[in-house]
Amino acid sequence: MFNKILLSEDFQGENYGIAETLKEKLAIEELQSELYCDKAFTRLKVAFKNNDAYELLITDLFFEEDHVDRKLTSGFELITAARTLQPSLKIIVHSMENNPIQINTLFKEQKINGYVCKGRNGMVELVSAINEVYHNRTYVSPQLNLNVPHNVVELDDFDRAILKELANGLTKKEVSRKFKKEKITPNSESTIDKRISRLYDEYEAKNTTNLLFKLAKEGRI
Repeated sequence: MFNKILLSEDFQGENYGIAETLKEKLAIEELQSELYCDKAFTRLKVAFKNNDAYELLITDLFFEEDHVDRKLTSGFELITAARTLQPSLKIIVHSMENNPIQINTLFKEQKINGYVCKGRNGMVELVSAINEVYHNRTYVSPQLNLNVPHNVVELDDFDRAILKELANGLTKKEVSRKFKKEKITPNSESTIDKRISRLYDEYEAKNTTNLLFKLAKEGRI
């Protein structure tokens, strides 16, 4: 079993409850928890630098705003930063998000290892997910159906928000800046670039203008 796990969840009571349950069920030697993505990433960096790296990151996707200034404002950004720092890190997402497009993107682009949908059986599923991921298997909550037809490219709200700004003439860097200013997450330029690159591939588009034209022709935007 994993000996060192980091939990990132912004509700203190839920954070504590998850940590205590996992310690009890799985006899984990070290399980640290953080309420902020920045602090979680700092823990990852320090541990990695000291050759005492975490083996598993469990994170929510959405973190509520408060008075604390943050650079990493969402689980999406934390996952991206963690993957860059420590590519071999196992990652399980624990979130209310149930959009199959969004979840498939996390598996495809961020290479997450498991996805647990919060709910009535969330803790049972989280324990199962940790066991599966430890044995190098992928886990997805059984109630989620991620089998989106390959010939249908669905646009989620984030895709549409990016495309709207590109259609208004903004560059990807400018879209990133605008999203950060408006506190829209995820908002890193690399995440936006990955989303647009995926759409380029799916629609066989040569550039942004060509992509927007094809989407408009199909009535997608």
